[in-house]
Amino acid sequence: MVHTWPLTLRDGELELRPLRRRDRRAFEALRTRNADWLRPWDASDPDRRGVPPTFSQIRRWGEAQARLGLQLPLMITVGGKLLGQVTAGPIQYGALRTAVLGYWITADAAGRGLVPRATALLIDHLFAELGIHRIEVTVRPENAASLRVVEKLHLRPEGLRRAAIHVDGAWRDHLVFALTAEEIATDGAGRGVLARLHRETGREFGADTPIT
Repeated sequence: MVHTWPLTLRDGELELRPLRRRDRRAFEALRTRNADWLRPWDASDPDRRGVPPTFSQIRRWGEAQARLGLQLPLMITVGGKLLGQVTAGPIQYGALRTAVLGYWITADAAGRGLVPRATALLIDHLFAELGIHRIEVTVRPENAASLRVVEKLHLRPEGLRRAAIHVDGAWRDHLVFALTAEEIATDGAGRGVLARLHRETGREFGADTPIT
């Protein structure tokens, strides 16, 4: 298994790729436009007193972590347009071989099935290419949209972690969902979670869905 960075993953019109310097304007506009939409679910640093990291800090830290294989921060794009992000991290190797996943998307692209597809695409890469054994997603019980994502991907519920993550200025409870490599069959192209998602949604690989 070989870790490669920079990394691009594709499913039809959907592309996952690293955040680039030239994305600054689009990324900052996307985050500003969706501030209220994302605030209840955004992780926060209790030591920064509400001061968000800058674009440069986000990109540099993500790049450094990705080159070490400790994180895979990928932008969700359709037709070159930034719509959100899916990240695997922290990624742990050795006896654990596990990765924690997180995701967000702009409000005007929500409900179109992009986040489940992006997450499935990344999970398949983690299992097939990096030899990860277990992926985990933590979700606030109030986050109905994120709960629908883990349901669509058939992630297994594992219970509640009290005050698990600092989110929106306080320590919040999170539900834990997981999937191991043995729980999903993969095809010759390394698609397992994504192939199952496409079968259940009746979508063919490579089909285009315009985003306006």
